[in-house]
Amino acid sequence: MSVERLTARQESVLRAITDAIADTGDAPTIREIGRRVGLSSTGSVAYQLGRLEKLGLISRNGRHWRSLRLAQ
Repeated sequence: MSVERLTARQESVLRAITDAIADTGDAPTIREIGRRVGLSSTGSVAYQLGRLEKLGLISRNGRHWRSLRLAQ
């Protein structure tokens, strides 16, 4: 089993999520994550979130990213 390393972009998205949850207690929206990491495309943010979810670093309830949680 190979361990996939995070890209710099994935690390910044994960850090943005962590910081937003620490600041507000809630998961950020895709647009909020984009603003924090300098991505204007919501599709790009969603792609990075999908990769983090596949790696098991975040999870979500249902289809909405707003329900995302950090992995334990």
